[in-house]
Amino acid sequence: MQISLVVLAAGMGSRYGGLKQIDPIGPGGETMLDYSIFDALRGGVNRVVFVIRKSIEAEFRQAIGSRFEKRLDVAYAFQELDQVPAGFDVPAHRTKPWGTGHAIRAARPAVNGPFIAINADDFYGADAYRQLVHFLTRPAQPERSSYAMAGFRLRNTLSKHGHVSRGICMVDGDQRLVNVVERTRIMLRDQDIVFENHDGNTHALTGDEWVSMNMWAFQPDVFDHLETRFERFLAAHGQEEKSEFYLPAMVDELIREKQATVDVLPVDSQWFGVTYREDKPAVEAAIRELIQQGFYPERL
Repeated sequence: MQISLVVLAAGMGSRYGGLKQIDPIGPGGETMLDYSIFDALRGGVNRVVFVIRKSIEAEFRQAIGSRFEKRLDVAYAFQELDQVPAGFDVPAHRTKPWGTGHAIRAARPAVNGPFIAINADDFYGADAYRQLVHFLTRPAQPERSSYAMAGFRLRNTLSKHGHVSRGICMVDGDQRLVNVVERTRIMLRDQDIVFENHDGNTHALTGDEWVSMNMWAFQPDVFDHLETRFERFLAAHGQEEKSEFYLPAMVDELIREKQATVDVLPVDSQWFGVTYREDKPAVEAAIRELIQQGFYPERL
């Protein structure tokens, strides 16, 4: 079975201050993507699809794509603002594409089977890929769409340097996702973890919550679901300049409508990411520690 890794790399890293997808963090100049693809390949993935913007294509191909194009099957898909279904238009003052659900939708021409979706700027660890590949290779559940996500504990996914967005998940006794709520301003405040609502009020979190780090295992039927719900989203929010079609919100809708089940796979891997430039030294130190422990070679 061919399993693709769909890498969401269209974002320009506005808070980070540069194209962080190609910023080296390993001792041999390795990027976060180098480690992600290394882990994905040894987990059982055999194809990579990069979702990028046309405006960064040349730089991305030179810095990232060229590392892999001679070693494995690499494809590109492009997420652009004007990629909307027939009958919809783009607000005149909107400048950014429509979010993670829109990015997965953009990958459809390049994906022809089951796939794992990840962020380009997150480190998930080898265990997460192994579990998701195992899920995708098990017998299909015929009654409804069957997907999975890698589950991480909230306290292990925060930045000391600013707020983050996380999909907070409720999980039932069978370790299946009940719902997911996107929180866009989660932060450390002294010793506490809080999130801030749009009205400015803050609410406490325990840190033990399961969260989605946008690492999913999908069957190709997800594209039909995405199309239907993206049209629904545009009908309701398409004229808003900053509205986003979040992938977790789409999955939550499928669950509520009983059109899909989503297994939450607790992973032992250490997660870390570079949301802010100040996060980079800690990530570099974590990579060095994993190399010393034997999880990765000195040079990939």
